[in-house]
Amino acid sequence: MEMRELRYFVAVAEELHFGRAAERLGIAQPALSRALAGLERRLGVVLLERSSRRVRLTDAGAVLLTEARAILAAAEAAERRTREAAERQPRIALAVKAGTAGELLAKVLDAYAAHPGACTVDLLLCEAHEQRGLVCSGRADVALLHLPFDTVTGLDTEALLTEGQVVVLPGDHPLAGRTAVSQAEVTAAPGPPPARWPAPDGSCPEGPGVAVRNLTQLFQLIALGRATVVLPASAAVDLRRDLVAVPVTDAPPVTTVLAWLPESRSRPVADLVRVAVTV
Repeated sequence: MEMRELRYFVAVAEELHFGRAAERLGIAQPALSRALAGLERRLGVVLLERSSRRVRLTDAGAVLLTEARAILAAAEAAERRTREAAERQPRIALAVKAGTAGELLAKVLDAYAAHPGACTVDLLLCEAHEQRGLVCSGRADVALLHLPFDTVTGLDTEALLTEGQVVVLPGDHPLAGRTAVSQAEVTAAPGPPPARWPAPDGSCPEGPGVAVRNLTQLFQLIALGRATVVLPASAAVDLRRDLVAVPVTDAPPVTTVLAWLPESRSRPVADLVRVAVTV
């Protein structure tokens, strides 16, 4: 398989439309169709089921889509690191779920910036459960993950912070004036069911609650009375004025960790981890 073919396949698999994929790639549609037909012949499998009305991924196509995304991301990361090595200006790409661990992250970045030999840290703000994939694909050198919600299988980690959880509610909610509540009280309280976050594989579990992918979206829905959520206390530090955060006394603790690939030999990453642990 060629990188060009993988880029073509990913475009069609994501668009599920040859015309839109060809426009996205900047090539003619017949050339795109011929390239993918040739790829299917060499692999001996059908990747895309085509009809006059739609394009659909086969099971084999779904597998190749996952693999192709990882390959293309790894190639992009290799290109970035090669250029950085030539420029002798190393950088660290740090993946962080948007809106989480803000205070801790700021302290870590400030402390690292003051460290002798510190390099530039590029923040990759992402949605739920995307951080591990960015590290495994090579697009990020290190990531902030949150246990037990995120998966750290296959990664080295260092724990930075363990904290309790809070329930985020509209200011006029019956529990909003409490100093603390239990999980049973949150469940029994009137109002909408808890929001549903994506699973590590990106799918959203079934349930009655509204599906969300980021904190900005979630807090808007809570303010409108459409959702509730229990999350780490640090994620609710800078709440909008119409929301309140109440500690949930029996919610399991959440541990924030830095995670990186075991084979990493990056001195800047090692320095960042050491500084973060002291913070």
